[in-house]
Amino acid sequence: MDEKTQVASLSVISNTFLTLAKVVIGLANGSVSILSEGIHSGIDLVASFIALFAVRESGKPADTRHAYGHGKIENVSGTIEAVLIFVAAIMIIFEAIQKVYNIIEGEGGHVGDLGLGMVIMGVSAIMNLIVSTRLMKVAKLTDSVALEADALHLRTDVYTSLGVFSGLLLIKLTGWAILDPIIALGVALMILKASFDLTKEAFSPLVDVSLPDEEREIIAEVLLVHADEFVEFHKLRTRKAGAERHVDLHLVVAKYTSVVDVHELCDMIEQEINEKLHGTHILIHAEPCSSRDTACPAEEGLASSCQGCEIRNPKQEP
Repeated sequence: MDEKTQVASLSVISNTFLTLAKVVIGLANGSVSILSEGIHSGIDLVASFIALFAVRESGKPADTRHAYGHGKIENVSGTIEAVLIFVAAIMIIFEAIQKVYNIIEGEGGHVGDLGLGMVIMGVSAIMNLIVSTRLMKVAKLTDSVALEADALHLRTDVYTSLGVFSGLLLIKLTGWAILDPIIALGVALMILKASFDLTKEAFSPLVDVSLPDEEREIIAEVLLVHADEFVEFHKLRTRKAGAERHVDLHLVVAKYTSVVDVHELCDMIEQEINEKLHGTHILIHAEPCSSRDTACPAEEGLASSCQGCEIRNPKQEP
């Protein structure tokens, strides 16, 4: 079992325990804020199973049906998780509004054993902080969208659990039961924010958004190191699928450069980009310099005979 699968399994185990504990205690003492946290953890449990499936499938090599690999499974997973979080938030808002109405009507205003509820909220915050920190660390190391989404879920749980803990403490001190659904509404708003952020993070690669500026700068730096060996490059395109990056570009070389020399140059560029951006698949289309190009070397040989050739901005993708 690789590290990604191990931490995804850890998330499943922790969410199973917390979901059961919160739902049981929430039902026992009638606290809608604890129940809302139980619903949130239940959604996180489903999301953890999805993340576990995604990291297993995305690690499979390319095959005849998926020639570009299975990386986008992680992005699909993250998008589904974002939708699940949104559904959980709507459910919590509905329950909280219903509880406020009942309290105003003089019904359902009692909250039971606050001490036990505070204990489970404290335990939840600590457990989720530990697991989410571990998930995020592995997500950054492996560039896993699925694990990052799961980590964001649990990090949100940390904040909401602390919020519910504080609210239960205030109810214990003041006796104001209406604070319980108000806190639940606050929890729901935080969950909605997490859903929006996660949707943006996971969905963008599904529509082939370009790599971020800092990564395109890295590609440009590698190309500029070899600037005296070619005339120019253009039509640079980049995209991402899960942890995999895909880059393609046109490389203009001196007209009489040998195929062997061009091949070795392309191999060197691809290798250096991959060393700086792991998991990058690069496709370089080499083309001869046109005699109509004033920067094109007039004599046979490598493009090193071309001094001061213009290198186009790598950020200007079509």
